[in-house]
Amino acid sequence: MSRIKLKLLWVFCTAFLAFGGYTYGAGKINVVTTTTDLADLVKVVGGDRVEVVSLSRGSQDPHFVEPKPSMVIQLKKADMLVKMGMDLDMWVDGLIAAARNKKIIYGEKGYVDASVNIERLEVPKEKIDGSMGDIHIYGNPHYQTDPASAKPMTKNILEGLCRISNKDCNYFKHNRQEYLKKLDEKIGTWTTMLAKFKGSNIVTYHNSWPYFAKRFGLNVIEHIEPKPGIPPSAAHLSSLIKVMKEKKVKVILVEPYFPLKGCQMVARETGAKILIFPPSVGGVKEVQDFLELFDYNINQLAKALE
Repeated sequence: MSRIKLKLLWVFCTAFLAFGGYTYGAGKINVVTTTTDLADLVKVVGGDRVEVVSLSRGSQDPHFVEPKPSMVIQLKKADMLVKMGMDLDMWVDGLIAAARNKKIIYGEKGYVDASVNIERLEVPKEKIDGSMGDIHIYGNPHYQTDPASAKPMTKNILEGLCRISNKDCNYFKHNRQEYLKKLDEKIGTWTTMLAKFKGSNIVTYHNSWPYFAKRFGLNVIEHIEPKPGIPPSAAHLSSLIKVMKEKKVKVILVEPYFPLKGCQMVARETGAKILIFPPSVGGVKEVQDFLELFDYNINQLAKALE
C-alpha cells in the first residue's frame, strides 16, 4: 500500500473515532473551502448566513496540503464544499471520500467547483509526461491571480448557496452584486496604477502568474524553476541571469512558501528586486481579504517597476 493511501487511511480512522456520530443541526450553511481565497469570497456572498472554514492557510503551497483528521471532520459536517478545481487541490478528493458526506460529493448540490466558466490559460494541446514537470491537464490552475476571476468564482458560489437555501437566494445575489461594484472600481484603480508599466518584463519563481500578467499587460519571460515543480539547477540560474540582463528585468515575484536562496543569487547578479508576492489571502499578515491581496501586490509591484 502506498504512503499516500496509508496516510489517508490513518486520517479516516482517526476522524471516524473522533467524530463518527456527528450530525449537523439546522442553522447557518456550513461551508468548507480548500483555500483562503475561496473562504473570503464565500463570506462575501453568504454574509451572515454562512459559516466558513478553509482547509489550507494562505501561506501554504496549494498544490501540497497535508491531509489531517480535523479536515475530514470539517468535511463530514459541511453542507457545501468549494474547491479550486483544475487539479490544483487534488489532495481534497481523498478527504471527501473519507468524510462519507453525500451532500458534498461530485454532482450533489453541495459540491462547487469554482473554476467553472473560467477562461483557462495554457491548456496543453499535446500529450504530457513527467519530463515536462507538474503540468496540469486542464490548464494553468492559478486563475485566482486575476482579480476579475472573482466574477465567475462568486457566480459558482452563488449558485451553490442558492441550491442549498433558495429562500436566501435574493440576499446572496444582492451581496454579490454589491461586491462586484467594489471589485470593478478596484480593477480600474489597479489597471491605472500599472498602465505605464505595460509591456514590462518580469520573472516569477513558479508559473503561477500568467492570469495576473495577462490582466495587467506584463511579460513573464522566465521562471526560477526550469519546469513547474522542478528546483533550479546552477546551469539554469546562470542562463536565467544572462536572459534577465538582456531583457532588463527589474523584479522577481516569489510566493511566500518558496526558498529564496537561488532567487537572492540571481537578484545580486542582475540588480532585480525580489518581491514576496502572496497568491492567496493570508499569504502575508497584511492581506486579510481578496481585495487587500491585490492592493498589497500591486502597490509593491508599481514601486519596484518605477
